[in-house]
Amino acid sequence: MRKLLLLVACLATPVMAADAVDFTLPDLDGKPVSVADYRGKWVIVNFWATWCPPCLEEIPDLVDLYDENRERLVVLGVNYEEVNEEYLKGFVESHLISYPVMRMDPLPMTPLGPVMGLPTTFIISPQGERMARQEGPVTRQAIEKYIQRKEAGQATTAAVQVPSGSAQ
Repeated sequence: MRKLLLLVACLATPVMAADAVDFTLPDLDGKPVSVADYRGKWVIVNFWATWCPPCLEEIPDLVDLYDENRERLVVLGVNYEEVNEEYLKGFVESHLISYPVMRMDPLPMTPLGPVMGLPTTFIISPQGERMARQEGPVTRQAIEKYIQRKEAGQATTAAVQVPSGSAQ
């Protein structure tokens, strides 16, 4: 029986460890930025390009989301195109993008999963787990509602797991 329990524990551990995601990319100044740097916060990773109209439409919502919720979440913009660095810096400045922007060569598979079209957004939990993927534009309201639902579900689950007879 102990061997069976040990085997189950060993098999379960890699699966749990695989749920936490991380990757590091350079920001526009060449400084490395890692998803793991933001453990404890929701991380919104948005793959976008300067030529993409839906990407441009969602930028103001992402800026507002980031600026008004910095204590609980971060938006990481991943520029997903081959573009001149100076042009990209000017673009970010002219569009008043306040959240960190990194660069990545466009590949069909990223450390978070496939990016088949732009924009593509991933939501990562404060524990580092990939929770959601959205291909196509996102809104601030949709992201906030998603996070609220997940946090409410976690609170409900935690309340259910309180042992009977415990002081609350």
